[in-house]
Amino acid sequence: MKRILISLATAITLTAALVGCSSGVKLNEVPVENRAASTAGQGATGDASGVAGRGVAPVQIDASDASLAGPQGAAKVIYFDYDSFVVKPEAQGTIEAHARFLNANKNRKLVIEGNTDERGGREYNLALGQKRAEAVRRALGLMGAVDAQIEAVSFGKEKPAISGSDEAAYAKNRRAEFNYR
Repeated sequence: MKRILISLATAITLTAALVGCSSGVKLNEVPVENRAASTAGQGATGDASGVAGRGVAPVQIDASDASLAGPQGAAKVIYFDYDSFVVKPEAQGTIEAHARFLNANKNRKLVIEGNTDERGGREYNLALGQKRAEAVRRALGLMGAVDAQIEAVSFGKEKPAISGSDEAAYAKNRRAEFNYR
């Protein structure tokens, strides 16, 4: 008798769960209007892009806008020693240039991407890459850059600059890159 009651309670619970998860929306009864057939692939104004007349303007980036790339003449990469996240003194000028650029362009955002060479485990390299990106972010902050403009991320060994298993390749992959948005 006890088994029958347990089976009945289980069946009722499962039925209630299935009924509670069901949806009353009928997906196959939604009316669909085919606007493309009447204009043969053209937008409301007759252009082939299909965006004019709908309040959508195409994005155009002026290649001569130097501010898209960051400060002129400043390096976009800072290199690190093996198993280190200490910013070298020779990177000071690069950090100062980027801090000045961020202060002059308050609407710009900077993503610092920390990277490592292929040696070491995945988790270790992700942590080391994050420490490198954070070290550069802190250095920019000390130069007056606003912290809200800067994001530090790590790619670890997943995004090598060059492939190879020699010291020259390792040295190029131990880096933090500046990417402006």
